Amino acid sequence: PGSIYFVATPIGHLDDMTIRARNVLAAADVIAAEDTRRTGRLLQHLGIDRSGKTLLSHHEHNWRTRIPDIVGRAKAGESVAVVSDAGTPGIADPGMQLAEACAAEGVPVLPIPGACAAVTALSVSGFLCTEFVFFGFLPRRGSALKAKLK
Repeated sequence: PGSIYFVATPIGHLDDMTIRARNVLAAADVIAAEDTRRTGRLLQHLGIDRSGKTLLSHHEHNWRTRIPDIVGRAKAGESVAVVSDAGTPGIADPGMQLAEACAAEGVPVLPIPGACAAVTALSVSGFLCTEFVFFGFLPRRGSALKAKLK
């Protein structure tokens, strides 16, 4: 069987992409992307030829129907790279559900790390950085934001 790779992408400057992540994208048979247009620009920036690759959308509006397709492709022997718009798949996006489905089906999921914007910002914040917690994305406004910050 093939494998599914969760490939971290830059949050910001495209040159923050790691060499390993670029190589995984270049070698993948299929790339499942939160936004295929944005991923297309990333591939172009990295000099990755898209011919012979399948580029699929995988986002919050289609994950229920897309996950069986992605898992099926991996089970058939294809290598699938999963990318989010920016950052690491599985962190506050439908990669969470895909990882769960892969675990249930026995399909290997391999994390391909990248630069972490949160840690990078924290390193220059001036705060004592011996520990921190990531709570996910905050609500944009209103009572939900106030409740989350309490």
